[in-house]
Amino acid sequence: MQNSHKALWDNCLQLIKQNVTEQQYKTWFAPIVFESYSESDHTLLVQVPSPYVYEYLEQYYVGLLSKVLTRCFGTSVRLTYRIVTDKTHKLTQDVEGEQPAEIEAPRATERANQGPTVLDAALQDLDPQLDIHKTFQSFIEGDSNKLPRTVGLSIAEHPGKSTFNPFFIFGPSGCGKTHLINAIGVRCKEMYPQKRVLYVSARLFQVQFTDSVRRNTTNDFINFYQTIDVLIVDDIQEWATSPRTLDTFFHIFDHLFRLGKQIILASDRPPVDLDGVKDRLLTRFSCGLIAELEKPNVQLCIDILTSKCRRDGLKIPADVIQFIAETANGSVRDLEGVVNSLMAYSIVYNSNIDMRLAERIIKRAVKVDNHPLTVDDILDKVCGHFGVAQQQVFSKSRKRNYVLVRQVSMYLAQKYTKMPASRIGQLIGGRDHSTVLHSCNAIEERLKVDKAFQAEVTSIENSFKLKV
Repeated sequence: MQNSHKALWDNCLQLIKQNVTEQQYKTWFAPIVFESYSESDHTLLVQVPSPYVYEYLEQYYVGLLSKVLTRCFGTSVRLTYRIVTDKTHKLTQDVEGEQPAEIEAPRATERANQGPTVLDAALQDLDPQLDIHKTFQSFIEGDSNKLPRTVGLSIAEHPGKSTFNPFFIFGPSGCGKTHLINAIGVRCKEMYPQKRVLYVSARLFQVQFTDSVRRNTTNDFINFYQTIDVLIVDDIQEWATSPRTLDTFFHIFDHLFRLGKQIILASDRPPVDLDGVKDRLLTRFSCGLIAELEKPNVQLCIDILTSKCRRDGLKIPADVIQFIAETANGSVRDLEGVVNSLMAYSIVYNSNIDMRLAERIIKRAVKVDNHPLTVDDILDKVCGHFGVAQQQVFSKSRKRNYVLVRQVSMYLAQKYTKMPASRIGQLIGGRDHSTVLHSCNAIEERLKVDKAFQAEVTSIENSFKLKV
């Protein structure tokens, strides 16, 4: 019987093949392996090679899967994925697909664009509009986010019961603000399912308000928001030039605050820098707790990348992780984008993830300086200053002048580029990681005691000062 079900799955693949490009089929559908089909509960079990593939299928192809499975297996079929989470130890996890055999439900992004229905303020079930993947478990703690994370967890477990109301989070783009406020909402909803939790972007709130004014339903709009138990608003700096939106939010805020409802706000700047916001609202923003989320340092970036690799079953060498962490400008969003791109490239081209591929991806995914200093630039300046050819630096010669140029080049490359020591060593004569560290230490020690040598190094640095 399983053979016949395998044949039905093969029919599904043929239908899918007719509706996607050849590359899309090879990348996302060809790796799927038929496992079994249960007649008792109409469950189709298929295996996918990683959590990344599963998430991609669910995000972009759930509608296509729904249609072909319905045609081949019938309307009652339920799709379950067996996800390979650790190839080395052959660990898997079974996850049920999202409504695979019915008409596709609106995606999360579509629901977010539509927003909650504001014309009916009755206490019906409310979609909190949260991203369930942004949790405290996946929000890695570090020095730059320890306080906001700790407070956020406390608020999630005791909403409206602490002095942290409102909870105002600010920080630069890509530091994890949206992740943290989603995590608070997700945790709160897990612990208190009956509470009305809602995440909304400032832009969507403004669109809804403008629409309510046009439809003459502003009172319904305000009444709806005044029924929320935990209100989470992202990117409120976008209201700075919208006084009517701010006035309306003031009334909603005041009502919720007096009732002891939890309010969580996120912005790219602190309240004091929100130009255009009236003092009566600024004082309310500031009366709870203001917490800053700083850009993650290199070590936290490494921890985030390592966690993501472990979670998604990715195999990325340690030197590549170090390189990405040092190059992504402290942006969690850039980190995730680079890793996703690496994974996609490695699948499409069936290649290993290595430093060469990482460097290609970084150039396209991360904004770097307009005129970044390269190892070649540094070598050129150092060799010119000491009158030594680059070929001599790359040689295995232990002549004093060659060694000095080699060590100074490595020291300056470590100081002025974001490359890991292993990569610097490869570019300067094929040396290893330990050689670079030894060279840097030697130069640093000599700079402390040799003023003439210090002047020479300073002269070299000044020669490419405008390029850094």
